[in-house]
This record gives sequence, structure tokens and C-alpha cells, in this order.
Amino acid sequence: MYALMALIFVLGYLCIALEHPLKIDKAASAILTAVLCWTLLVLGADAILPLIGHGTSGAADNGQHVVEELRHHLGEISEILFFLMGAMTIVELIDAHEGFKVITDRIRTNKRVTLLWMVALITFFLSAALDNLTTTIVMVSLLRKLVAEQKERWFYAGIVVIAANAGGAWSPIGDVTTTMLWIGNQITASGIVVKLIVPSLVCLLVPLLILTFTMKGEIHRPQLTVLEEERRDPTTPFERNLVFILGIAALVFVPIFKTVTHLPPYMGILLGLGVLWVVTEVIHRGKNDEDKHPLSVVGVLRRIDTTSVLFFLGILLAVSSLASAGHLTQVALLLREGFGDIYAINIAIGLLSAVVDNVPLVAGAMKMYPLISPAELAVATSEAGWLSNFQVDGTFWEMLAYCAGTGGSCLIIGSAAGVAAMGMEKINFVWYLKKISWLAFIGYMAGAATYIGIVSLG
Repeated sequence: MYALMALIFVLGYLCIALEHPLKIDKAASAILTAVLCWTLLVLGADAILPLIGHGTSGAADNGQHVVEELRHHLGEISEILFFLMGAMTIVELIDAHEGFKVITDRIRTNKRVTLLWMVALITFFLSAALDNLTTTIVMVSLLRKLVAEQKERWFYAGIVVIAANAGGAWSPIGDVTTTMLWIGNQITASGIVVKLIVPSLVCLLVPLLILTFTMKGEIHRPQLTVLEEERRDPTTPFERNLVFILGIAALVFVPIFKTVTHLPPYMGILLGLGVLWVVTEVIHRGKNDEDKHPLSVVGVLRRIDTTSVLFFLGILLAVSSLASAGHLTQVALLLREGFGDIYAINIAIGLLSAVVDNVPLVAGAMKMYPLISPAELAVATSEAGWLSNFQVDGTFWEMLAYCAGTGGSCLIIGSAAGVAAMGMEKINFVWYLKKISWLAFIGYMAGAATYIGIVSLG
């Protein structure tokens, strides 16, 4: 059963990685993998648990131990899922009110280089406040209004992917992997911002500086159609600005709420959602149902990417089954023996995330390397130097957040932001590989080198 669990997980992982050629949604593969892995674990509990030192006196006791493990992991996973669902709802509510026009309407330039810097920097900081996926969707939608020629729009979309992933890496709410580390207490909000903002910025600035010396001329803007010119805005400027400000404030307030109350982050996001829900009900109470419904939380809930939530549920449950069975402990030892260095391990994880999804990679790392408390570190002897990397805000966790967040930019399929841009603009995989991947890789390595330099000097 022990070996079969690993085999099932690998096959499920391959189905997730090959989602597009197989034409099977990765959420389906993840859920099926999770259920099969936990089923094998409970059926083989008598053999597996004694193997890892958790066996009890009888078969019934071993089965009950597996069920308790499942409930424990599900509690941790639920915190992440409720946080994501709340954040998704807030972002969709802002979008329904066209709140992002507050930012996008201010882009007036036609110069290629100026537009490149404006779009990249807006994406970078907006991604830190929202998340990289949503920011990519917003910015690619904006590019359709700014750039007429398709291949040129692809180029800007590629830079948006790099900027969105770099911006999400240094914020506790900017990327799902960073959020996972934050909710898991491997990192703190202030710690990750202070340590990663410079490496993440370098990851973006290096490609931008290279392109500054090669791009010239002006872009051609597309002409508005008659329908677009006559289209009536669904909200007034006051409503649009109010929802945008309250939505961004609700997202940014979550780390402050956690610091002050010590309650889990999902409680902070639910507080923000509740406030926005009341405000939108009040400002739209005089409208008819046809106009009001798309602008209400009830209407917006239908637009949430439920498939992604189910994927996170499935893959995190699957990874937790391997953690309970002891597989990930063995993988951690192999990585240490193979690389012998936390920087090399993280850089490898980041590059691997360009090929496979970064969520299971980070989930696996979190289970492979347990969080070390100050008390545990105090009694450590020969391993103290290595174990110190796994404290709260330890070097391993911080660099994992950076590498897993930005490494996916090296391939168009390597991140949620890349997949979104690819789907919206039908970007060719090989085209991205030739035009954008090398820029993303140089930026990724430059940011990693910057982080290593900061740690060495500090």
C-alpha cells in the first residue's frame, strides 16, 4: 500500500500537469488522487503506520488514527480555502462594479517603453494587493483596449505574467503559495514584505531594463466599436470608487487584523466581505432586481472560480496523505543529500514549478520540513545551523515563497497567471518560450541572487 500510494500520487500529478493534452480538468484529477491516496492509507494502516512509528495496538485503532489525521489536515486546508473564497468574492465584486477603471483609465501614453514600465509596475503592486491571477486578468483586459496588434499584445501580456508573479511573491495575499505559508505560520506578513520586496522587484526590473534598450516607437490603439461607445456603465463613478477603495482596504486590512487579534486570516477576509456585502446592499437598494443582482454578492458568488477551489482541496488533501504516510520525510532527506543547500533546493523547486503546479510543490515542502520552534532549536546540537532555516521567517520559507511564486514565469503554463493570459489571448507556447522565457529566467535568477546576497550581508 505504501508504494501504491506514491504511484497513485505520481499518476495523478501527471494528469494534472498534462491537463491540456488529456482534456481532463486538473480539479477532477486532484480530487480523485486525494480520495484514492487516503483510501489506500486507511486500508493499509496496519502496515504503514508501524513503518513510520505511529502504529497502535489494533486494526480499528490504526484506522481511527488515519481518520483523525484526515480531520486534522482538513482543518488546516479549510482555513486556506475559506480565505481564498472570501478574497475571490471581494475581487469579483470590485470587478463587477468596474472598480479597476480607477487605475486603468489613467494610462494615456502610446510610447512602447513608457507603456511597458507603466503596465509592469501597476501589475507588480496591484498583484500584491489582489493576487497574481486576478491582476493578470485585469491587465490583459486592459491591454486589449491599449494595443491593437496581436503579437505586440502577446509581448506585453508576457511581461504582465512576470510582473504579476513577482508582485504576488512578496505579499501574504498576493499568491496562493505565499498565502499558504502565511496561514501555516511559516512566515509573517511583515517579515515576508521586508525580506522579499527587493528580490521580487529585481526579478521584474532586470527584464524591464533589458527591454528598455531594445524597444522603440509607439503602439497603435484599437478603434472603439459603436457598441462599446454606446455601452452604459453599470455603476456611477461614486459607486465604482467606493467599492474599489473598500475592497482594496478589506484585502490590505487582513494582515493587520491577524496581527492585532491573532485570529486566522480567513476571519479577517470574512470581516471585509461582510462589510462590503452590507455596503453594496445599501447603495443598490433603490435599483430594480435586473440591475441590482449582477452587482450584489449573491450575483457575484456565481462568478467565483469554484474549480480552482476544488483543485486546491484535492491536491492539498493528496499531499497531506503522503505526509501522514511518511513519504515526504523520505523525499526531504533525499533533497538534502542531493543538493545539501537550502538555496539550491529552493531554486530547483522554483524551476520545477514552471513545469508542474506550484501549489502541491509548496504544500509538499511544508509537510517535508516541519516548522521549528525556538524551544526545539535551543536543544538542537549538531543540526542547529540547518534547523535554524526552518523557524518562523526562516531563510528556507522566505526563499520558498520567492522561488515558488516567480519560477513559474519561465513557462507560460507554469503559473495561474500564465495560464490565464494564455487562455485570454491564445498565446502560443513556443512563442512565449522564445520571446519571454529567457527574460523570466534571467529575472528569476537575479532575484534569487539578490535574496541570497541580502541574507549573507544580514
